[in-house]
Amino acid sequence: MKPRSYNEAGVNIKAGDEFAEYIASINSPAVARGIGGFASQVPLNLADYIEPVVLTSTDGVGTKLLVARELADWSTVGIDLVAMCVNDLAACGAQPLQFLDYIACGAIDAAVLKSVIAGVIEGCRQAGCVLGGGETAEMPDMYGANEIDLAGFVVGVVEKSQQLPCPEEMRAGDILYGLPSTGIHSNGLSLARKVVATENRTMRQALLVPTKIYVDEAMNLCPGEDVKGAAHITGGGLQGNIRRVIPEHLDVELSWDWPVPDIFTHIYREGVDLSEMRAVFNMGIGFVFVVTAASTGAFETRAKAAGIETLRIGRLRSRWAHG
Repeated sequence: MKPRSYNEAGVNIKAGDEFAEYIASINSPAVARGIGGFASQVPLNLADYIEPVVLTSTDGVGTKLLVARELADWSTVGIDLVAMCVNDLAACGAQPLQFLDYIACGAIDAAVLKSVIAGVIEGCRQAGCVLGGGETAEMPDMYGANEIDLAGFVVGVVEKSQQLPCPEEMRAGDILYGLPSTGIHSNGLSLARKVVATENRTMRQALLVPTKIYVDEAMNLCPGEDVKGAAHITGGGLQGNIRRVIPEHLDVELSWDWPVPDIFTHIYREGVDLSEMRAVFNMGIGFVFVVTAASTGAFETRAKAAGIETLRIGRLRSRWAHG
């Protein structure tokens, strides 16, 4: 029999409306007022800017969602979603202002979606931005009943003179400082989850430790003449992501001597080659600053005063001098 209503076609409008009403009812500084309209707004106080630049970014969580589904734990993937977007802005020196989410699913499961949104709101709180709105799309013909996908979008602002990177000011010998990661973050899960697929729950749960949000650290450390660039370490590992912000004539030289989270040690012991590990995972460093060699003392002093742990992980070198 052909369906004669949206509900018979598999779309529960009532459940979707109730979820939207739930989000609108949340009283939090990290949730914008008036969610539910055709568009969201964010007040702009540009008095402190001479030449403001608006930046945007979008990202998702990837197959980390499969781990969340397997373990029936959706409490952290919302934080991951925010982190993957706002950390990219932070690498440009920008303060995130507003975040938007897109949730696609096969069926509205209120408990799952509320858990996801709670993580998104926590991520926004950590990043100092607000959840301005979003979209929840129930598409039973595209997703299974217990399947969801997430995408996030963020808008931020930075003073043009403080926007990163500044590749033309980078030199061989500039120092690389890393900020520790909380674990695997949200990249390399297609490999990692298969390596630990038969492990106990504790090891698989380690894959769900949320991506660290580095906005506070970046806002404290980037507005200085000594920082010439920053990189959010995502897919492609340390070298691949640092190379995105440095000039072509320079390359990355890493010491590889910092503490590595246990999850990476376990994956390595399961037989993944070290070169593959370094090309895929963050290996314990989630965010990197490029600092002028002559100004490392000032940078370290500023980091210490702000209570930020930084690790000296390498330097830039001439690409041509090393073939």
